[in-house]
Amino acid sequence: MSAKDLPRQSCPDLDGKRAFVTGGATGIGNAIARAMAAQGVTVTIADLNGKAATQAAESLGPGHHGVSVDVRDRSAVQAAMDLAVTWMGGLDICIANAGVSTMRPALELTDDDWAFNMDVNARGVFLTNQIAARHFCASGSGVIVNTASLAAKVGAPFLAHYSASKFAVVGWTQGLARELAPLGIRVNAVCPGFVATGMQTREIAWEAELRGITGDEVIADYIRQTPLGRLETPEDVAGVVLFLCSEAARFMTGQAINVTGGVYTT
Repeated sequence: MSAKDLPRQSCPDLDGKRAFVTGGATGIGNAIARAMAAQGVTVTIADLNGKAATQAAESLGPGHHGVSVDVRDRSAVQAAMDLAVTWMGGLDICIANAGVSTMRPALELTDDDWAFNMDVNARGVFLTNQIAARHFCASGSGVIVNTASLAAKVGAPFLAHYSASKFAVVGWTQGLARELAPLGIRVNAVCPGFVATGMQTREIAWEAELRGITGDEVIADYIRQTPLGRLETPEDVAGVVLFLCSEAARFMTGQAINVTGGVYTT
């Protein structure tokens, strides 16, 4: 990704801030980390793949860090965030972006399918937010942005369990935002649509097999559903995250912002 692919807005108030980004080695999380760094934010990238996290952080330039974390494990999240706070000298922004998906008809879902999606997508956000919020409560300020999904607004065939985990993210975001608002801490979520990432590539193959069509036909269907007429990019999401972290969004909390190209508008 080149500089021209990054969000074009300027958020000078973010310069000097410190951010912790889960799932930041690839995809949406990586675009967010890059957009943050371009605004002068010091970033710690946390990812299940520690080597990829370190490489991604190094690509941002000096002063950024990568750390391995399994967001399902409280002690691992605590240790990773403690390291980030030590490295960066504090914490101002938490981006809980790590997520997974599987695809299967609802009546064929296994307990493992359900647990995997819930543990990473919902529990991972809960743990990351809670631990970050404790830092923010001590410092008296902070911003949290969670990655939910279009599937957090409307369920889709073969993704009922994934949708349930992402609906949970939105409910948690709203409740946490109300609790933390009196302390000056803002909590919001973004709900991306059909984003061209490695995760989507896997989902296209799964959906093509389940629907008995080709991958190209799946992609064409995604674009057909999108009024803006193309697949979403990770950078489309990163731009909205920058806004939510900036002073321009200082009176926004408890929101789940659609970034779907018009697929869903409520």
